[in-house]
Amino acid sequence: MSETERLSDQIAIRKQKVAEFRQRGIEPFAEKCLTTHCSQEILDNFDFLEGKSVSLSGRMMTRRGHGKASFAHLQDEKGLIQIYIRQDNVGKDDYQFFKELDIGDILAVEGEVFKTRTGEVTISVSNFRLLTKSLRPLPEKWHGLKDVELRYRQRYLDLIVNPDIRKVFTLRSKIVQAIRTYLTEQGFLEVETPVMHTIAGGANARPFITHHNALDIDLYLRIATELHLKRLLVGGFEKVFELGRVFRNEGISTSHNPEFTSVEIYQANADYKDMMDLTENLVVYVAQKTLGTLKLTYQGKDIDLTPPWPRLTMEEAVKKYAFVDFSQIKSNEEALKIASGCGLSMEGKPSRGEIMAAIFEEFCEDKLWGPVFVLDYPVEVSPLARRKQDDPQFTSRFELFLCCKEVANAFTELTDPLDQRERFERQEAQRQAGDEEAHMMDEDFVRALEYGMPPAGGLGIGVDRLVMMLTDSPSIRDVILFPTLRPRD
Repeated sequence: MSETERLSDQIAIRKQKVAEFRQRGIEPFAEKCLTTHCSQEILDNFDFLEGKSVSLSGRMMTRRGHGKASFAHLQDEKGLIQIYIRQDNVGKDDYQFFKELDIGDILAVEGEVFKTRTGEVTISVSNFRLLTKSLRPLPEKWHGLKDVELRYRQRYLDLIVNPDIRKVFTLRSKIVQAIRTYLTEQGFLEVETPVMHTIAGGANARPFITHHNALDIDLYLRIATELHLKRLLVGGFEKVFELGRVFRNEGISTSHNPEFTSVEIYQANADYKDMMDLTENLVVYVAQKTLGTLKLTYQGKDIDLTPPWPRLTMEEAVKKYAFVDFSQIKSNEEALKIASGCGLSMEGKPSRGEIMAAIFEEFCEDKLWGPVFVLDYPVEVSPLARRKQDDPQFTSRFELFLCCKEVANAFTELTDPLDQRERFERQEAQRQAGDEEAHMMDEDFVRALEYGMPPAGGLGIGVDRLVMMLTDSPSIRDVILFPTLRPRD
């Protein structure tokens, strides 16, 4: 018999049980029950609860019988606890009914707390009822669901059979809450901006496109929250942030998911140095609050978040790790020869700055274990950042690298509407030439800048990637409850 046939037979047997239970007046999908404790509370407070009656509900994960008595383990959100059920305590009919139940069924039990001879905290059941009949059997080796794709596709099953996964997502929730708490305590106002945009802006990325029937217009799922947040600075807010989903129509990898969570933060009368301090302080606060330490291990390698974090320019990083000194390269043609010598193939007529950024991405990023700030990006790859006064070919921009992954991006904001329009026009020309990730022209944003935006610093942090580092998760799909996957046929 094939595995598919075996599963089909098991489901059929369980469906038949549902029908039989109902014929006997037993509802296999009951209404809510009231409980007094969770598993961990009972385990932690045994000395106080010994001999006292408790009630809880959970999914039956194991069962073993000994004639007229059985042991089982129930699993709730907090963990596992053993139950002991005897025919003499619950009656012959109820005990027989218990033996008809299956692994995976959800029960409510009531009984006294005691310890077995082996020292395991246990509930001696005085009565129980079925809350939910499970129609599909759990994997036979429920404690080790190893099929990674199955885990991502059926996250509900992953959460049932791999308790450590629940801990990751519980920690993720605490990390998000800590981010909010820190920013709020620093005087930032949390706001909400549109998810659907008429212009995809705020990043160089290919957007998802949808259509609004009543208006008969195409709309874009946001690729960033940046431009709406900066409009709020124009309007008079001085410290704002938004924590939410953004969408980019890009490839899927261990560090990329088309739908992900970011937090973007904007502060009037600040610059990218202030944003570096904010980034460092925020990450340190979150790690201390959720993990209680700044010394972590990621994929078997140590990482120390203790400040201050090192800082180097992109030009310095390229010289250090790619052995190319761009301070000696003055023309686009010379830079292109260097790129060719490095094995990089670049389309069109790339500028010196674009080539430097490409070499950095290809040969340097995987050397940046960090935490480390990489500063001063070329203006060609930073269409929304302010130029450096002492060297206008670069911008006052940085990215934070942790474990060789870019986790944050920030800069001193460009407030000059004339310069911003010129950069948008250059980006639009690249778009017309076939670059689907180039920035669109946003006339309303330029109009907003023309009313005047105060000097400001802005920061974006990839929340999923930060969670990866703090939970020692190798893939972004391990920290997103329902990652994007290709549908099965």
